[in-house]
Amino acid sequence: MSSTPSLTFRLATPADAEAVQAIYAPYIEGSATSFELTVPTVAELVQRIIQTLAFYPWFVAVDEGTVVGYAYASQHRARAAYIWAVDVSVYIAASHHRRGVGRALYEQLFALLRRQGFYTAIAGITLPNPGSVGLHEALGFTPVGVYHNIGYKDGAWRDVGWWELALQPPSATEPVAPVGIQELS
Repeated sequence: MSSTPSLTFRLATPADAEAVQAIYAPYIEGSATSFELTVPTVAELVQRIIQTLAFYPWFVAVDEGTVVGYAYASQHRARAAYIWAVDVSVYIAASHHRRGVGRALYEQLFALLRRQGFYTAIAGITLPNPGSVGLHEALGFTPVGVYHNIGYKDGAWRDVGWWELALQPPSATEPVAPVGIQELS
């Protein structure tokens, strides 16, 4: 794995939506990785970035001024007892695969999620996807199960595997609710 020394990380802004779309589109159009069937418009991605950043982090990796990957967290489930868990996703431009960008993005994301007060990160991976499974397991995620034939895309039924990562040990007392990224100093 080669490194990318010029790589920097920052929170996404709505201005990143076009770059996010360019990275995400091949995962929709050229594979079953994403269960979306059509590529979201730039305007839709602007709204997703804004809505996510209202509480959760969305990081981009920038290489020599170009966004080459992104990772974000989102609500795991709507029920109140789930507030300490998040779903996480990472997408990397094909030009930057196997350079440590995904790992670095996730490390940034997980550090901020811990500061916010989250305890568990959940990742869903369309199977087979040995690259994504390898990345997640290398970062400490453990498999918890598979939804068989849960989605239909590109002419076939698809399985989704689920992995979890403890961001921090469970608290011995009632935990404090996580805070939004805007509330961190």
